[in-house]
Amino acid sequence: MENMEEQNIDSSLEYLSEEAYQKLEEELRDLIKNKRMEISERLGESSSLGDLSENAEYQEAKDAQLMNENRIAELEDLLGRTVILSSEKRNRDKIELGCLVILRKDESGVERKYQIVGSEEADPVENKISNESPLGLCLLGKKKGDVVRVVTPAGEVRYNIMKIQ
Repeated sequence: MENMEEQNIDSSLEYLSEEAYQKLEEELRDLIKNKRMEISERLGESSSLGDLSENAEYQEAKDAQLMNENRIAELEDLLGRTVILSSEKRNRDKIELGCLVILRKDESGVERKYQIVGSEEADPVENKISNESPLGLCLLGKKKGDVVRVVTPAGEVRYNIMKIQ
């Protein structure tokens, strides 16, 4: 984990807010401390039921163990390559990862607020768009007043950048 000083985006790294990073750390701790113990107990109980080759409970516990260990490895890898986006050092003159941006759609005049986040944190329902998405890629480095054109399956959409926070 490192803090982001400049906006040099490295595709081998993951960019997360402090909040998202903490949630993933919490999930990892839970998987290691609680879930492992729970699965271990299930394995112990089910192995005492007899022939393991025909023991569905044992096989389910082994499958759960494999899934848990895979998720632990995935989270350890992800957290090890994470850059935490700091709002304190953010440049408010241009759009970069972590920024909140208010855009106005040209044809409808509708304004929407988006946050530019790393792909792991993206959530369209919460208007958190990935820096790797077509809109995210178009916005990075732009300034208030700029117009961006985004090609979508429905055609080209133009947005005016109204505000950067």
